[in-house]
Amino acid sequence: MSDISIKYNPEYIEKKIYDLWMNNNYFSSFPDKRVPYTIIMPPPNVTGSLHIGHMLNNTIQDVLIRYARMHNHNACWIPGTDHASIATEAKVIEELNKKGISKFFLGREKFLSHVIKWSEKYKNIIFNQIKKLGCSCDWNRVQFTMSKKLSESVKKIFINLYNRGYIYRGYHVVNWDTVAKTTISDEEVIHEEQTCKLYYIKYKIKDENNNITIATTRPETLFGDTAVCYNYNDIRYSHLIGKFVIVPIINKVIPIIRDSCIDINFGTGCLKVTPAHDKKDKQLADKYGLEIINIFNEDGTINENGFHYKGIDRFDARIKVVNELTRLDLLEKTEKYKHKIAISERTSSIIEYRLSIQWFLKMKEISIPAMEAVKNNDIKFYPKKIKKIYIKWMNNIGDWNISRQLWWGHRLPVFYYGKKINEYVVAENINIALKKAIDKSNNHMLTYDNLWKDPDVLDTWFSSWILPITGFDGIINPNNEEMDYYYPTEDIVTGSDIIFFWVARMIVSGFFFKNKKPFKRVFFTGIVRDINNKKISKSLNNSPDPIILIKKYGADAVRLGLMLKNTAGKDFHFDEKICVQGRNFANKIWNAFRLIKSWKVEEKKNECNKENSINKLEKLSLLAIEWMNNRFYFILKIFDENFQKYRLDESLMIVYKFFWVDFCSWFLEIIKPDNGKIISSKVYLNVVFYFENILKLLHPYIPFISEEIWILLKKRKYKENLMLSFWPKKKCYDYNILVSFEKVTKIISKIRNLRLKHNIPYKEKTILFSMRNKCNKEKKYDDIILKLANISKIITVSKVPNESSLVSFFLGEDKFFLFLNNRKISNISSIIISTEKKIQYFNRLLFMIRKNLMNKKYIISVPKKILLKEKKKEKDTLEKIEKLKEQIKYFKGKKEQK
Repeated sequence: MSDISIKYNPEYIEKKIYDLWMNNNYFSSFPDKRVPYTIIMPPPNVTGSLHIGHMLNNTIQDVLIRYARMHNHNACWIPGTDHASIATEAKVIEELNKKGISKFFLGREKFLSHVIKWSEKYKNIIFNQIKKLGCSCDWNRVQFTMSKKLSESVKKIFINLYNRGYIYRGYHVVNWDTVAKTTISDEEVIHEEQTCKLYYIKYKIKDENNNITIATTRPETLFGDTAVCYNYNDIRYSHLIGKFVIVPIINKVIPIIRDSCIDINFGTGCLKVTPAHDKKDKQLADKYGLEIINIFNEDGTINENGFHYKGIDRFDARIKVVNELTRLDLLEKTEKYKHKIAISERTSSIIEYRLSIQWFLKMKEISIPAMEAVKNNDIKFYPKKIKKIYIKWMNNIGDWNISRQLWWGHRLPVFYYGKKINEYVVAENINIALKKAIDKSNNHMLTYDNLWKDPDVLDTWFSSWILPITGFDGIINPNNEEMDYYYPTEDIVTGSDIIFFWVARMIVSGFFFKNKKPFKRVFFTGIVRDINNKKISKSLNNSPDPIILIKKYGADAVRLGLMLKNTAGKDFHFDEKICVQGRNFANKIWNAFRLIKSWKVEEKKNECNKENSINKLEKLSLLAIEWMNNRFYFILKIFDENFQKYRLDESLMIVYKFFWVDFCSWFLEIIKPDNGKIISSKVYLNVVFYFENILKLLHPYIPFISEEIWILLKKRKYKENLMLSFWPKKKCYDYNILVSFEKVTKIISKIRNLRLKHNIPYKEKTILFSMRNKCNKEKKYDDIILKLANISKIITVSKVPNESSLVSFFLGEDKFFLFLNNRKISNISSIIISTEKKIQYFNRLLFMIRKNLMNKKYIISVPKKILLKEKKKEKDTLEKIEKLKEQIKYFKGKKEQK
């Protein structure tokens, strides 16, 4: 299968190469004298297979880790998965429901056994997908957020935070998911604009024959009303001070209050206060000592506080309440109203705001170092614009609701011994809990039977926010060797959609528990979207199967396609065409390799004709090698500059074009021997040298094919593999050589285009006349022009040749005339018209440039760089116009001769 004459087979080669890496343990990392480079993988949820967004994220990490490894860093990439409490539990419940099995019928222990089987299944699927992609993770360091070690760490930090006064238990209005039947965080809520109805309800003023009208989108919540409120500054309602109103349907008397938080312009400016189901209303209740009445069950149905609506779903109740208000003549009117509805990201159900007793972590104080670290660039964000979003959120950070009403997750280390809100203890185990409970209650009669553990689990992110620390067992064994060596880590690669879920909290935990930043840089990927502009996600099931793509195109092709589309923080739409582009590039590399290996290397020159042939070829080859040497180190410089600024797409495009155009289209075409396929060893070794260096630049992006060609290109020592090789060292280059050679390539391209245009077959030789500057440096490359443009000779002239069968072209100050082998120029008139149109275009462009340059405000306001660019643009445009005018003059002369 390694026969280079056959077509490149990615499926076979990728498996073979990955097995080679794994069998040699190339991905493993242990502390040594090298500088460490560590990445913690954002752990994918064990809810199912990975999608194309995960593949992008992991490709970027692998590109970074391979680049670091080749720079002699001790590269350590820690893979892992997340238990994803809400999403995974929902998936398992869905599977069990299909079989007619209830979660509650099974009980907690048996249900969790099903969840563990599910998580094990998908952990294996996920890791196999990551391996298929070519990711060089240290598979000896796999993390799982529900592992025993991580559970111990989570328990320890919970107790630590509680003992220091940062964790508390309290009543708050929370985001309630009525499908998952748990609270979720603000970051797990999506706000979607919808058109609904605004209902204007009449509330009778007590002891008066008058009403006030209140506008609400949620008439079904009136059972929980405990006040009506208007703004201090609203003179329309000044007569209501100290009065009461009667809640419709239930005829309950509630007070009228005033507060500046009320929006005068919304509805009638007078609002109902339902503290148990609105966060702002809860604040009013706390401020004015209002009663708080919860009217909803966990599943979103009305509870006993809803009187005759008990047991009815909230949305059905809305319809019935509106009908009853209409019958009672208490509904003044309805109107269409656009506003944002809160949707659960986990179950896509409409969030219910509900008063609940939960566990919270105070974030304001402990977040200060995390905010300062980003503000002063101690931790850098790519792209920089996300820094502002982060700081704004951190400035307004609220307490983190860390408890969830689920069975899958880390149980709270909380034990209760009574029903009062403070009758609990926080402890590592039940033995310590009993001792603490006896001390706290001063009740020596308490036994284990009097204690019960909190049934809730911790928010999933409460385990993943410490991953940079627990990756090296830094909570249980805080000063171990690996913690000292690998921490802080280098980069985090993640989507901007979890900046608050995960990134911000990791930074907080790093400073709080270790007094150090957890990582140095954060690279935010764009969100991969489908053709309908929807985010590709597991829940929407709108991702192409990455494994099918890899099987069809190869992992390198998928990686390259994704990386060419990826710009830090910029969303993009996935199209399978990018994989085709990747496959085409892989085939191009393979074919270039096959071409080089097909050459016969001749070291002994016995025959005179062979010697002359090789000498002639060597003359060209040495010129090409001189150029390639300078070109490569120029490319290496700009590649590294872009890479180190995390412009990973740009660095890839630089080497992509370099290989396709410079190396293949120019260098190999010049070097390529004629039919005899004989090449000197000196030239061949140079070709191999530059090919090897290009493979090094490509390796982080397309590791499989680069490694395979590296192995086949020449004999290697044991374990002398590409992924362990060193990155090319920077060297000086002569920029003038690059400029000169670029002009030569332009001359060749112009000739090729003219040959095509005037139907001169490539095999048919012709003559080129040149009017060049006497000190023109490009003349030494004339033999290259002769070979690649199939010119028989280049004749230097001082004036326009007296030939009718000529076409001209210009390059800088130099003029060239291509002999058409006595073919007539058939379309002179159309050439003149086309050239005149070009002049018109450039005149318009010149007018716009000069308009800016004559504008004093523009000159003062724009940066100096842009101003210089505009002036250069003006000069270049003028030169183009002059050259085009000369062309018209030339062709008009031809027309007259004709």
